[in-house]
Amino acid sequence: MARVTRRIGVAERRARLGLRHRLAAGARADGTSADGPAEVARSLVAVHGTDPSSVYLGLLARMDGGDIPSVGRALYEDRTLIRLLGMRRTVFVASLDIAPVIQAACSATVAARERRKLLGYLAETGVADDVERWLADVELAALAALAKRGEATAGELAQDDERLRTQIVLSRGKSYEGKVNLASRVLLVLAAQGQVVRGRPLGTWTSHQYRWSPLTRWCPQGLPEWAVEEAEAELARLWLGAFGPATADDLRWWAGWTKTQVRRALTRLAPVEVDLDGAAGLVLAQDLEPPPEVAEPWAALLPGLDSTPMGWQQRDWFLGQHVPRLFDGYGNVGPTLWWDGRIVGGWAQDRDGEIVCRFLEDAGADAVAAADAAARRLASLLGSGRALARLAVRTRGPTWLERELGGGPAPP
Repeated sequence: MARVTRRIGVAERRARLGLRHRLAAGARADGTSADGPAEVARSLVAVHGTDPSSVYLGLLARMDGGDIPSVGRALYEDRTLIRLLGMRRTVFVASLDIAPVIQAACSATVAARERRKLLGYLAETGVADDVERWLADVELAALAALAKRGEATAGELAQDDERLRTQIVLSRGKSYEGKVNLASRVLLVLAAQGQVVRGRPLGTWTSHQYRWSPLTRWCPQGLPEWAVEEAEAELARLWLGAFGPATADDLRWWAGWTKTQVRRALTRLAPVEVDLDGAAGLVLAQDLEPPPEVAEPWAALLPGLDSTPMGWQQRDWFLGQHVPRLFDGYGNVGPTLWWDGRIVGGWAQDRDGEIVCRFLEDAGADAVAAADAAARRLASLLGSGRALARLAVRTRGPTWLERELGGGPAPP
């Protein structure tokens, strides 16, 4: 890595974030374009997809125009976006041109690890003397059944082959031990291998239960193949272009890589080392120029598990002291309120479905007015009706601030 004396301070990092993550005025994608959602996903490398509502709200926060149905069309009709198990064994939504890079750089490793775990579960059940061969046969049967159906839930596939109804025990001996049908774990492995894909959900756009489809319904020829080391370098390049300057530790955390993988990717990429207020940061060699000035400060209401706050391990430069109120105990961020490149509070829905913002620091009257405008836009996107509105942004494990504002699960 080349070393330069260039210092990139907090103000410049925040300015880059606003422009590259399409949050600043004038930087948003055209939400009326069919490619708008995919364009936003590329800007972030991929969109954090563990929570389905976060995908929709995160994309719409970065587009002028667009609505819930238009994001759904990109996902399930135009199929310009695809869900895959990628970095950190986390579900992401990526554009079709970036998905093959993620598959080779991250998903294939995840698949191998998950398949080894599954073989261990099957050995415990005693389904066969040769569990490797037995599982390979079951995988082929599952793929054949899915191809015949076109799309199916795990439960529906389990009806096609009794072996897929085999019960396996997860977390044996622990307080949260549980049993699941083999079908769901086989589909997870096949998805990580790039053979099947999560399709349209059951129920509404906020559902966590998906129908599965063969990957060829999104990519008729399958995902183009990348050599692993080339894919790692390309993924590091994409990430530094969107999230740089940043540290090697940030990259390792975001990608879920080992130190060896990070070192290998950075050796190929040859970024430039810069000074991040005393810390060693990395930036692409062609990305040393300061960003253009933004005409006015910007506000944004980003959903829980959004790709921006989840893009770095070291977040002090935009997060401040707000971790206890905005993150859960597992390191997952809840809904955040941004003002001009930094998190200044959070938001949630109260028990009547109204969007409520809470500032955790004094950001000034302009910030309050801009946050109110962002809340009105979000409310219009969610539509009317308390049940739909509350379901749209409710997270599985509400943060302290969400509970305080009434955004946690409603009492029975």
